[in-house]
Amino acid sequence: MTETREARLKRMKMRSWRRGIKEMDLILGPYADACLPDLDAATLDLYDELLEENDQDLYPWVSGAQPCPPKYLELLSVIGQFARERHITKT
Repeated sequence: MTETREARLKRMKMRSWRRGIKEMDLILGPYADACLPDLDAATLDLYDELLEENDQDLYPWVSGAQPCPPKYLELLSVIGQFARERHITKT
């Protein structure tokens, strides 16, 4: 059975909000809610792969504390920028 786009987005949003550490919930959850519906299929595939990574790896990548794998560099740059702008406008 093939997953519909609607079901896929719902699953990915849930997975974005229910990470292993709260910091990643607060970074990926809002990004998923705001941006996933507008992403093309290839970027959704990459984001789906990203969701399989461990939070202990993801957080240093998105925060810039450690270099991330090249395949995620552009996506994590966008996610990091989204999180920074969201935080700046909320304070």
